[in-house]
Amino acid sequence: MSESCHISAMTPNSTADAPKTIRPYNAGFIPETVAPPHSNLHPIHREPMSKIKTRKIVVQRFSVTSSAPFAKVVAAIEREIGHPDMAAFGKQVVAARTPSALEAVVTKAVGPLGLMEFTRFDLGAILRKEQGTRARQSLRLVMGNPLIMKEMLKHAPDAGSYAPVTVLIDERGDGVYLSYDRMASFLAPYGSADALKVAQALDTKVEALLVRAAA
Repeated sequence: MSESCHISAMTPNSTADAPKTIRPYNAGFIPETVAPPHSNLHPIHREPMSKIKTRKIVVQRFSVTSSAPFAKVVAAIEREIGHPDMAAFGKQVVAARTPSALEAVVTKAVGPLGLMEFTRFDLGAILRKEQGTRARQSLRLVMGNPLIMKEMLKHAPDAGSYAPVTVLIDERGDGVYLSYDRMASFLAPYGSADALKVAQALDTKVEALLVRAAA
């Protein structure tokens, strides 16, 4: 099942574009100046100002609920993804001098599904500090494949904000939820068909993993 949520951003205050007046400490030596009405230069330093823009993104959230115990669901996911020593992996990536060398490093790091774990956050451990054993278990897994990430970045630089991807596994009253925000929905607004194709293939891979783990 899927559901949508909206990510929005605040719009810069329109008064930021209004002319700015500089009040001198000593009017006898520093004349009062006013920036041109539509100038893109700072009135004092005359340096180019940053461009600010916002983009609305509609995110599709995939979620499947399992009646299996939390530990069993987590173990099912762990079996299908790689768990490299990230310190060693990072050094190997730096040492790789060619695309084929990088591919060899990544291939050794990923699991049967072609994905690897980058890190994890035990959110339930934080809840237990306050709620003790009553706290529900919650785990955030950050996973992906550097080669898949590279292909998306080549066509859509903003893909770097969303890859690697996050899978949330958490206990609720009606079971264990496995949730994932679709990469294709993040990249759709950027208008790259090539990046979208890679993202859709990644979504299919991750969602299939979650369905199997929930069974």
